Amino acid sequence: MKTITAILLALSLGTFCGQLSAADILVVESYHPSYSWDASYTNALKAVLGDKNKLVFFQMDTKRLPATAHAEQAEKAWLTYRKLKPALVILGDDNALKYLGPRLAKESVPVVYLGINNNPRSYFDTAPSNFTGVLERPLFKRSIASLAKILKPRPKKILLLFDAGTTAKAAVNEAFEGNIWVNVFGVSAKLRLIKSWVEWKIQIAEARRHGYDAIIMGLYHTITDIDGRNIPAQQVMAWTVEHATVPLFSFWDFSVGKDMTAGGLVLSGEEQGRLAGAIAQQILSGADPSHIYPKTAEQGRYLFSRSRLNEYHLTLPAAINQVSTLVD
Repeated sequence: MKTITAILLALSLGTFCGQLSAADILVVESYHPSYSWDASYTNALKAVLGDKNKLVFFQMDTKRLPATAHAEQAEKAWLTYRKLKPALVILGDDNALKYLGPRLAKESVPVVYLGINNNPRSYFDTAPSNFTGVLERPLFKRSIASLAKILKPRPKKILLLFDAGTTAKAAVNEAFEGNIWVNVFGVSAKLRLIKSWVEWKIQIAEARRHGYDAIIMGLYHTITDIDGRNIPAQQVMAWTVEHATVPLFSFWDFSVGKDMTAGGLVLSGEEQGRLAGAIAQQILSGADPSHIYPKTAEQGRYLFSRSRLNEYHLTLPAAINQVSTLVD
């Protein structure tokens, strides 16, 4: 009888301890849930961490809101953190790290970042011991090199077109070190960061006249009209596809598909979320964040739209076709 009682007590204690092991995790997104990048990495976080932990999400919405509102959004995120007192914080993309990183560095809570294009140390006076995470390094040069194999005749000049948001600036500064021209295996690529909707339209409509053979679209989510109002990303994409005078390709998977770009060697938010979730699991299991070196999601994948390739009369080379995913 004593043995049975001991077993039952052990089981009940095990169940109780298992419940205690569940953790509150605060995920601060720089952007918003309708943005495909956020949807991809948050779904991955839920898949990796959601069964045993409670994930609470706060969206800063900094792609659609003007820069003057970002600090206020960060303050709301901070108040959410103070109220929740989570066991771990995940910061999605550069604005979340920029605004909340220095404050969280003074706390004891472990922090995992993801989607960071800038050097994370640039957001701190001294490197914090409670931070680690996943860097985002778009595969710019490899993407350009792949287009050199896909486009016929071989392209001589390509336009790399981005908005002028925080993420875009950080990404291109890390990759191009302040240069606006880069030469990749004989292909000359020009980088443009665009704030204005009018200027974006001019770049798209005049691309062929200025000698470009293709456009690779980066980020296009912070474009504004003359009154400073954000132009919805779907509107930017729809207008761009309708009026482009040269083939459109992409650096990110959320821009690929019917009525969007033809694709390319792209990065995915899903990989960022999966890697960040794995790091969070290590920390929740007792690992010290200072002993986990930041990871770089460099894998990328070839993703193409059948309809857009057909529209541009393009056939993928066999070597690229064999490792590509085709949609629509």
